[in-house]
Amino acid sequence: MSSRTARWLRRLEAVGILVASFALAAFVVSHRPWVEQALIQLGPFAMPLAVIVFAVVASAPFSVTDALAIMNGVLFGPVWGSVINAIGLVLAAIIGYIVALRTSAAFDVKQKVERLPPWARHFKIGSPMFLIVVRIIPGLGGTIATQTAAALRVPIFRQIYTMCAVAIPICTVLAIFGNAASAYADDMYERHVVGPVHRTMEKHHIHFGRSPRPIHAPSETNPPVTP
Repeated sequence: MSSRTARWLRRLEAVGILVASFALAAFVVSHRPWVEQALIQLGPFAMPLAVIVFAVVASAPFSVTDALAIMNGVLFGPVWGSVINAIGLVLAAIIGYIVALRTSAAFDVKQKVERLPPWARHFKIGSPMFLIVVRIIPGLGGTIATQTAAALRVPIFRQIYTMCAVAIPICTVLAIFGNAASAYADDMYERHVVGPVHRTMEKHHIHFGRSPRPIHAPSETNPPVTP
């Protein structure tokens, strides 16, 4: 096999991995209600699966994890939702780095860096501050940082802590927001929907779903009344 053919095969492999990762992330995000219901029904397996789902989506190129971070806060509360997000981000940093090692052949570091804002190019390429600052850029920042880290073969620990330094605080805030928004929505529903309906039913003596009064059999202490 010639070097040119091998190079094209590596590029095709890189494109295939990128497309597959993006398709999986798009599926999870677009089917979020279904994923949410599935997690609820899993019981004790919900948290490990939530971590895996979050890690896979967060590791995909160009993915947006905001919806999943909020969903974890709604499902598991602000504390456990934040913990799930944090563990998922650590795994995502590892998965994303490993995948990027295979796709770095199709990534032109110099060309991508030249397109960054001047303030991002102020730091040495591949340095911790460079990777942190680039990740702040919405949209492509995280993907560019991970691909740059893999292309330059920086230590994987640097990839993990630079990604988590930016993403964990954001996802923690989103988890807390999701839990607070869910609690507020439930409170408004109870106050403005369930409450008025319940009062109307009580007013008209409508008791759906209630069992009738129990019928006590006659006893010796309470003999039946005879005409």
